[in-house]
Amino acid sequence: MNFRPFLRRYARNRLALMGAGLVLTLFLVSAAAAWLAPHDPDQPDLPHRLQPPGQEHLLGTDSLGRDVLSRLIWGGQVSLKVGFVAVGLATAIGLMLGATAGYYGGWVDSLVMRFCDLMLCFPSMFLILAVIAILEPSLWNVMVVIGLTGWMGVARLVRAEFISLKNRDFTLAARALGASDLRIILRHILPNALAPVLVTATLGVAGAILTESALSFLGLGVQPPTATWGAMLADGQGHLSRAWWLSFYPGLAILLTVLSYNLMGEGLRDALDPRG
Repeated sequence: MNFRPFLRRYARNRLALMGAGLVLTLFLVSAAAAWLAPHDPDQPDLPHRLQPPGQEHLLGTDSLGRDVLSRLIWGGQVSLKVGFVAVGLATAIGLMLGATAGYYGGWVDSLVMRFCDLMLCFPSMFLILAVIAILEPSLWNVMVVIGLTGWMGVARLVRAEFISLKNRDFTLAARALGASDLRIILRHILPNALAPVLVTATLGVAGAILTESALSFLGLGVQPPTATWGAMLADGQGHLSRAWWLSFYPGLAILLTVLSYNLMGEGLRDALDPRG
């Protein structure tokens, strides 16, 4: 892949650049949470509970006196972990099943696609809620469940790419030279099918962050006292009339994060389009 035309097309998209900048900022802030957070995010301070934003606590404190800014910064780590691990798992499963179905076709394709259709029959959020209700709510369970229920779109996309590429000249030439099926899949077809998968994975991170926030809001995600944006929203809903900052700042963090990943994903899609 020639990166120069790709970088030029991406650089022309100001919204995509803004999204990439926000994602990079979120990553750096979350990675440096131990140094940037001004207070312990889990340490209650009841004499200073529900303090409005001020000099000592820039974004105020919650109902237990914990610093909202510190909890926002540490909550970003949870969002990044869920986004990357869950989407990584979903992408790996989708790549494996989609490549197998698209390359071999026939009954293998029918079996994989019928299983994919079966999974798509269940609303993803209700399926996630059902599994989480059975398992013990935890960060790893949330990541694994989101990954195991989010691979279908990637599988269908990869299957379509493999069907399009498996009869191209370069694939036929590799087969004529005696290359094995595994080598043809990994060395010749898969690299040419990764561009749309990259876009889908980027957009999937935003969806995974939203799902984790919803689960934490419902009390089925990462458990207290670990700081998560969804749990912070849930804590603030009982204090909306007198402590607006408890819900405003976590909601703004979720909005900006999801928007930035969507903008970056749309920019990648446009920049990877060979017709661009």
